[in-house]
Amino acid sequence: MRAPDELEHVGLGPVAQAVETRRFDEIVLLNNYPEKDILHYIEWLKFRTKEKIVPHSHKLSGPTNFGEIYVAAVETVNATLNRYKRDDMELTFHLSPGTPAMAAVWIILAKTRFPAELIESSREHGVRIASVPFDISADFIPDLLRKPDKRLEALSAGFPLEAPEFKDLIHRSRVMKRVIAKARRVAPRSVPVLIEGESGTGKELLARAIHKASPRRNKAFVAMNCGAIPAELIESEFFGHEKGAFTGADRRRVGSFEEANQGTLFLDEIGELPLPGQVKLLRTLQEGELVRVGATNPIRIDVRIIAATNRTLTEEIASGKFRSDLFYRVAVAVLHLPPLRERQGDLSILIDHLLRKINTESSEEPGFEHKKLSVSAKNFLISQVWPGNVRELQNTLVRAAIWSEGSIIRDEDVREALLPVIASKEKRILEKPLGDGLDLPEIISTVAKHYLGRAMDEAHGNKTIAAKLVGLPSYQTFTNWVKKYGLESGTDVAVRDIEKSL
Repeated sequence: MRAPDELEHVGLGPVAQAVETRRFDEIVLLNNYPEKDILHYIEWLKFRTKEKIVPHSHKLSGPTNFGEIYVAAVETVNATLNRYKRDDMELTFHLSPGTPAMAAVWIILAKTRFPAELIESSREHGVRIASVPFDISADFIPDLLRKPDKRLEALSAGFPLEAPEFKDLIHRSRVMKRVIAKARRVAPRSVPVLIEGESGTGKELLARAIHKASPRRNKAFVAMNCGAIPAELIESEFFGHEKGAFTGADRRRVGSFEEANQGTLFLDEIGELPLPGQVKLLRTLQEGELVRVGATNPIRIDVRIIAATNRTLTEEIASGKFRSDLFYRVAVAVLHLPPLRERQGDLSILIDHLLRKINTESSEEPGFEHKKLSVSAKNFLISQVWPGNVRELQNTLVRAAIWSEGSIIRDEDVREALLPVIASKEKRILEKPLGDGLDLPEIISTVAKHYLGRAMDEAHGNKTIAAKLVGLPSYQTFTNWVKKYGLESGTDVAVRDIEKSL
């Protein structure tokens, strides 16, 4: 409220503007002013309107306490409705007086509990209707309530409210939150985990976090790169060997399984493992014991397996390159790490985190100067696709920090640090040859499912917003497409990149 003696200097306040411009049956003033001040204001306001003015006073501990504001607003609206006892009452809520927190509460009430017209007023534009589309409200309200809901979900699931083991997986995107929620749920169990994802998405980082959050956290975490082991040494690397077992075996060697006993064995790029090695691995997983090369007595082991691959193992099975029985042994809990291009909102905070890490790790190097990104350099980084994902982003930042002169990394430093894009040998979806079993309806279906699923995920299930994301004209059109391609609304649609197509 504007005090009357201020008006000649600043003009009418929002309430006075509204009552002079619009007609109402009753004006209700929700306030926390002293009684004498509000009565003085009402007497002055009566010179500008003939409508009935009803004050409702509520004490607030602060102007941004959402809980107190919400209770006061609901009590005031209910009291007004009870006085008239009519079903056809039309409510109007004024957003301009009060704090932003108060305006937010009125928007929520107008779009949920008490349907109402929203108005705003200013000296520049006068009094006008505040247009807050329902789809914005429908998206905003669940987001507003999601924090307490998620807190309750975490408590009921037995999760700690914080997950320090996963702190190195920097993110704020919804798709990553879902991956980490699943990882936290599976971490306490000893079931095998298969982590799928493109190169550079952080599969080993996730595997280490799962281990740290598990009951095996105080035991060993052993990482093996299955694609880097020569075929003739796979058995020795996995299970160890006795002295004299073969030429060059001058001493007993403990293999990775024994080293990881009671802990976690991370099999990176398990899809690269040759078929003979897959057979030996499967036998050990089935029987829970191993035999060192050159020995005869089996050794009991208790190892949790976390495997990772950048291949699609089901396709490898179809082509005869991976055993289906081994797949079902390791793929009990399957986690898909999305590529960076599908992690909406993560790129900016990842850039900041990685640059802080570079500065910290390089701080003691001779002549190192603390680096900052210029605005144009950061915008250029955000505009890139990053086929190498987080690893490529980190390496680019390292090179840019080295190339840059002085403390500021500029966009030309970033451009020089970028590596040329490596063309894939796989045929893109738009480059497939005609004939040769080409199935156009299947290709169109694959593309449609991919983008419809991504849109539903990014829009948090709001089909009006999802329709806009994929360029469809309306909620109904989007719904028709979802039905056509067999995607049930409200379900977890698998969002996969179709071989980096298009």
